[in-house]
Amino acid sequence: METTRQNKINRLLVKDLTEIFEREFRATFKGYMVTFTKVKVTPDLSIARVYVSIFTMGDKDEALKMLKEKKNEIRFHLGTRVKNQLRIVPSLEFFIDDSLDYIEKIDQLLKS
Repeated sequence: METTRQNKINRLLVKDLTEIFEREFRATFKGYMVTFTKVKVTPDLSIARVYVSIFTMGDKDEALKMLKEKKNEIRFHLGTRVKNQLRIVPSLEFFIDDSLDYIEKIDQLLKS
């Protein structure tokens, strides 16, 4: 069960990560459309599990690998934005959010 504080931080991190990505990393991820769908922070607020949807004609795993390589730089930019709201900037772990693929698969099964 997540606390109210965790829920607020989750929403704050999704918003800030989206803005950071739009401004700082758009050129790095050319050809990929990356969307941060949700963030879940641990109860001690030290780790943030970031779920991303990646739309591309290429390999999603390559984009996830690039995100993981840039996580320290992303965390730095995040720290400059949330320094007044959070005492410690959580470390970031990126995961592919496959819920849209799952929904599409279920939809196709229902149509047949």
